[in-house]
Order: sequence, then C-alpha cells, then structure tokens
Amino acid sequence: MTAAKPNFLHATIFDGKGSGEEIDSASVARWSRDQGVLWVHMDVADSGSGDWLGKQSGLPAAAAEALLAGETRPRSTFTENGLLIVLRGVNTNPGADPEDMVSVRVWIDANRILTSQRRKLLSIQDVRKSLASGEGPKSSGNFLGELVERLADRIGDFVDSIEDRMDGAEEEIASGRTAGFRQRLSALRRQIAHVRRFLAPQRDALDRLNRQNCEWLSELDAHALRQEADRITRYLEDLDLAKERAIVLQEELLSQIAQEQNARMYVLSVVAAVFLPLTFGTGLLGMNVGGLPGLDNQMGFVWSVVCMVGAAIGLIVFFRWKKWF
Repeated sequence: MTAAKPNFLHATIFDGKGSGEEIDSASVARWSRDQGVLWVHMDVADSGSGDWLGKQSGLPAAAAEALLAGETRPRSTFTENGLLIVLRGVNTNPGADPEDMVSVRVWIDANRILTSQRRKLLSIQDVRKSLASGEGPKSSGNFLGELVERLADRIGDFVDSIEDRMDGAEEEIASGRTAGFRQRLSALRRQIAHVRRFLAPQRDALDRLNRQNCEWLSELDAHALRQEADRITRYLEDLDLAKERAIVLQEELLSQIAQEQNARMYVLSVVAAVFLPLTFGTGLLGMNVGGLPGLDNQMGFVWSVVCMVGAAIGLIVFFRWKKWF
C-alpha cells in the first residue's frame, strides 16, 4: 500500500541571514544539509505527515511518536541525535478560551527543525512572518530561542490581563458591587489554575534545557533561553500572587455576606425582643377566664394599648442606653 503524500503546513530553508525560502514536500525529500537549516511544520491530524515522520524523516521512533501524540505535557529530552521539546502557548485563536493552552512539539538538531501542532498556534505564525520579513532566526538555536520568546510574550499578555481583572475585582468588592461577583471570581480562579497547570512543567523543561551542553546552541542562544525561563518563572509567581489575591477576595466576599446576614438577624432579634412583652400581654389578656381586669371598664382597651406602647418605648430606650443598636 502506497504511503499518503505528506501535506506539510509549511516547509522553509533558512538562509542563515534571517530569511528563508519556503519549499514543497518534494523539495523536502531532496533537501541536504549544505542547503541550510530545514524547518518543517506539520499537522498532527495529517496522516501523510505521520507516515513521513515514521518512515522517511529518520527520527528515532520515540521522537516521531512524541511529535504525533494527542495529549502532551511540557517537557524537554536530549538524545544523541537532537532535542525533543514540548511547549504550551496561550490560545489566542478567535473565540477560544485563553486558558485552553495550545501545544507545539519540536524536534531540533543542528540542521533540521520539525514541529507539529494539533491547533493553530500564533507564535509559530509569528516566526514564519519574521522569516518572510528578513528578521527571523538564523540557526536552529536561534529558532528555539525566538519560538520560546514568542510563546512567553503571549503568556505575559495573558498574565497582565489576569492582574488587570484582579484589580477590577478588588475595586468591585471595595465598592460593594457584589452582584454576580462570585461567578466572575470563580471563572478567574479557574483560568489561573488551568494556565498554571502547564506553566510549571514548562518552566522545568526550560530549566532542564539550560543545564544541558548542546553544540548547536550558541552562548547567545543559551542566554536567551535562560532569560525566557526566568520570564516564565516570574509569570508563575505572578499567577501564584493572583491566586492568593483571589482567595483573599473570596474570603472577603464571604465575610461581607456573613456580616450582612448577621445585621439582618440582629434587626430581627431586636424587633422580636420589642414585641415579646407585647405578645405576652395580648396573650394574657386574651384568656377566656373570669376576673380579667378591664372587662367591665370602657377604658380597659385604651389602657391596655397605652401599657403595651409604653412597654415597647421603654424597651427601645433601654436598648439605646445599652448601645445595642
């Protein structure tokens, strides 16, 4: 059975000066190292690309399997032939949830870069545009540094938006605008948790990458990767702070709700205390037994009302004197 023809999303040969020439799948098959660094980007769902990875790319079986994996987690693994690294980026596709992070799988060595995705990742498009404008990566190590930087830029934008929303939430709770606040705060905490779930292993993957000695990574590229790893660490710290702020806001909201309930219960308790002797008096005078005072007096009802009103006023004055309300 003939293998399906790969339908690469794009393939580019770097010229070493910041530009690249896009080629087709046939030219990829004829590529040689002396032509320049080859970058092939493919869709995980394309069966032809999967056949090419497994049978024609020359990759180790574990690396080809990782590039085609459905579920991924950020990690980096060095082998004798190259580097396998899986990264995550914020989903900035139209209509998508930012916390639904998109993965990109990368196999990279001194002369070849193979990347795959399941969903569109704008950071990959940024690198491609930079090559088209002549300001793109010049080498494999330069490509990795620029890709990580593009991913970190969008992660930073997302973290900034989280902090802005957290500032707005604090203003809402301070001004007492709590209508729908609990739902918004829950959604915010959920986004923080989802993004942090992938950022922590991504930081570890970049740290592991910095501890490895790699011939095709120049000192400048290694420094750039260390800088981006520090950025990811800072974003994680910002998310942790935002998480703590969200917890404080939730506790403050619960405290406000409890305080409002206590205030209402206090008012009801005062009203009940005022009416307790009145209820007792009406109950006592309403018994159907002989000898009740005022039965034969036309002013009996008036005096009863006066006594009850006086008792109520007396209780109110007593409560005010005790500063109970």
